[in-house]
Amino acid sequence: MTVLEQQGAAAKKAAAAMALADTEAKNQALLAIADALIARKGEWLVANQEDYEAAKADGMNSSMLDRLLLTPERVAGVAEGVRQAAQLPDPVGVVTKEFTRPNGLKIVQKRVPIGVIGMIFESRPNVAVDAAVLCLKAGNACILRGGRESIRSNTCAERIMRDALESVGLPADAVSLIHDTSRESARELMHLEEYIDVLIPRGGAGLIRSVTKEASVPVIRTGEGICHVYVDSEADLSMAAKIVWNAKCSRPSVCNAVECVVLHKSVAEQFFNDALPLLDEKNVEIRGDAKICNILGTRAKEASDADWDTEYNDYILAAKTVTSAQEAIDFINEHGTQHSECIVTENPRTAELFLNSVDATAVYWNASTRFTDGFEFGLGAEIGISTQKLHARGPMGLEELTSWKYVVTGDGQIR
Repeated sequence: MTVLEQQGAAAKKAAAAMALADTEAKNQALLAIADALIARKGEWLVANQEDYEAAKADGMNSSMLDRLLLTPERVAGVAEGVRQAAQLPDPVGVVTKEFTRPNGLKIVQKRVPIGVIGMIFESRPNVAVDAAVLCLKAGNACILRGGRESIRSNTCAERIMRDALESVGLPADAVSLIHDTSRESARELMHLEEYIDVLIPRGGAGLIRSVTKEASVPVIRTGEGICHVYVDSEADLSMAAKIVWNAKCSRPSVCNAVECVVLHKSVAEQFFNDALPLLDEKNVEIRGDAKICNILGTRAKEASDADWDTEYNDYILAAKTVTSAQEAIDFINEHGTQHSECIVTENPRTAELFLNSVDATAVYWNASTRFTDGFEFGLGAEIGISTQKLHARGPMGLEELTSWKYVVTGDGQIR
């Protein structure tokens, strides 16, 4: 039995115990984790600083370094998120259907934990805590596999959470981290179907596509975000400029950041008159089609075909011109990743066409794509944004980390 198989077996045993834990016990565990993160934040920050310095020395770009960095304020935010998760309704045991058949059989469908959830993620050490806490609240165990760049931070977070679990009498093995960050460990996890019930990748496009293609364990696809803002011919251009600026610049490394602005050709020049002063604050590089380059001159670089399909995670913005809303819809459906798409327009009929025609998890009218987030939607914390269409779509909270069980009660019926 390999080390990872042993880890899987331990997680499976812990999952059986977590499935029987009541809401109070799970909430106590979450509050213990939150308290421990604050009490031991110095330990976590030191480990993170070591990761940060190593990544910086390796040439990691500034936006990815921002994803990696922990600060006292971010630690406090993570701990507060854990406390908020403790306040969320427990989905386990909730009856979703209940009916009686003509033969007298009473059938109840209720929510139950999924079991063991594997999580493969990159860079952001807060994800280790966010993912573990949601899995625990939904009665699951989890096996976490972060990247090499955050291994010290993740190892420290694992230690803190396992200690907190033990302190309240729940199995430490409900949370475990794969310490081997080689590709071989990720590959083995993708095929650990004897122990893993579902695998959730969270990170860049390359990671998500690799896991989806290779894994034999069931996968919930999350996070890949090539998001667009379409600025219509009837848009409020000042509003459009602010929306694009927020969606690109507030945090370019996250999956709900915009990567491409699609402009009706009649407003392209005026849009940049409003938008460039904002985008220049962050020195956003613009990669445009021929019309955009003609408007902006040396301020823009000529876009390649690859730019329409690239998640930059950086201060880079692709810009495409179109002649109609329908052309924008067709372009977005061809090049988007079904994450978050926005139209800016004052015409309700055009907005309705866009909202109904664009195939995405979240569609926006006159609002930034940056709101695609479980907390911002009022759904509580999330484990990721699912861009698939089965079981879970959009922000994945507690309900999406459960499955169903049918409980059938009779008085001797036979078929």
